[in-house]
Amino acid sequence: MQKRMGEAVARVARKVNDTVENKADSLDLANCKLMTFPVGIYKAMRSVTEGIHRISLANNELKSITSRFITTFSQLRELNLAGNYLHRLPEEITSLLHLRAINLSRNRFRRFPESLATVPSLETIDLEENEIAEVPTEKLASMASLRSLNLRDNPVGPEVRLLVRPLVPFDLLLSPEEPTREA
Repeated sequence: MQKRMGEAVARVARKVNDTVENKADSLDLANCKLMTFPVGIYKAMRSVTEGIHRISLANNELKSITSRFITTFSQLRELNLAGNYLHRLPEEITSLLHLRAINLSRNRFRRFPESLATVPSLETIDLEENEIAEVPTEKLASMASLRSLNLRDNPVGPEVRLLVRPLVPFDLLLSPEEPTREA
């Protein structure tokens, strides 16, 4: 068990070092069994955080993302948090003025993260396979940059199905409606 944990820590450290040394614009910490975003990464990446535009933390065991994470990586354009245990986002998400795509699929959201509706540059929101029943349709319809909203495999209500073009300027992806059974 300790050996596996040590290997996981070493893998994360290698990926962070590669990003810093190469001054890369992305950080890929997918599939690293992270339960939280390691605090030591903030210090290790201090010199390159402004240049990080893409982060993947997909398929980890994250239960939350901190406001410090959001404010540290303020230049993010793409954030992949798919396959975690998230159920909410920090309010600071609204400060990501350059964020164009966020993947929150396969998490534990019961409510649509309404703070996303105020991110001005957001073009793609993926919330597939969550537990979302209600969607702030009016707020979404007013998002000027939104091009695609994926709500497949969510128990969304029938009012969301009424969000069709030309009412909304984005592609809305939903699961097929279940046929109603007649008694």
